[in-house]
Amino acid sequence: MATIVKRPSGKWQATVRKDGQSRSMSFHKRADATKWARETELSADRGLLTPALSVGASEMTLGEVLRKYRDDVTSEKRCADNESYAINGFLRKCSQLANKKVNKLRSADFVHYRDQRIKSMKAATVVRELGWLQHALDVACDDWGQNLPQGNPVKPVRRPKIDNRRERRLQEGEWQALLNAVNQSRSPLMKPLLTLALATGMRRGELLSMQWRHVDLERRTVFLPQTKNGRARTVPLSPNAVAVLMDLPRADDRCLPLSGNSVRLAFERLRQRAGVIDLTFHDLRHEAVSRFVESGLSLAQVQMISGHRDLRMLMRYTHLQTDDIVAKLAAVGLD
Repeated sequence: MATIVKRPSGKWQATVRKDGQSRSMSFHKRADATKWARETELSADRGLLTPALSVGASEMTLGEVLRKYRDDVTSEKRCADNESYAINGFLRKCSQLANKKVNKLRSADFVHYRDQRIKSMKAATVVRELGWLQHALDVACDDWGQNLPQGNPVKPVRRPKIDNRRERRLQEGEWQALLNAVNQSRSPLMKPLLTLALATGMRRGELLSMQWRHVDLERRTVFLPQTKNGRARTVPLSPNAVAVLMDLPRADDRCLPLSGNSVRLAFERLRQRAGVIDLTFHDLRHEAVSRFVESGLSLAQVQMISGHRDLRMLMRYTHLQTDDIVAKLAAVGLD
């Protein structure tokens, strides 16, 4: 019996099953998948659908799929460092699941994985992990000849609800405590990185990908050809940001030649040394954008600096200090 389904990649997967044996193939056009299915069914009726043909394409384990996915697919992504780190962690900590053949995987395996991970990780992290697990199995099925008899087992797994809204602002003394702590850091680039994060409101990935050829110190701008939302933008630089950039060495094409993971680990260490609780690197972007608004810039001007695609997203970052609003209301004499 033949079945033809459209994969998330847009390809058409044809599967022929007979007497406990199966064979699958993916095509760009449905017509080609249908033609292949008819020819394979005829071969099966003649007894030519051999076990070697049916099981050979399904011999990969989940671990083998993930290693190939990491090397062939993840390596081409902008988030390659972070995703590769996450995949390597999965391979180390989930060896029992990684050693399963892909055609033996079931949704229950990943439901259990989700329930265990959510105990120690944020919902957004778990959702990202389920995302690359699902994509890896889709690629294995579409491009590497793997057979998933019941479809992708990750797809029906319910994702945890994400609530990324944060109102964390720097409290009195915290910024100085961070700067004092970062002076003890083994990386001389952490202090300029933190200072630029607060001065520009740029994302961590944007700061780490910033190249000298895109920096114009005379015009006090930096051009970002690639950003999280896919839109290039030019970021204006404050005098403080220009001063930091002028003091940086130019031995590399990048202004801050650090990896995302090394920054994550270094920030966690210095945060603990500074005694600052519940602060993430991304909170510095939140703080910067809020300060832009508090300084009197319009939301449209802040949007140009921060790169938010619409004002609704920008409003999530502009939690103005209540005391400032009270002072302004008193100044204008509103009853």
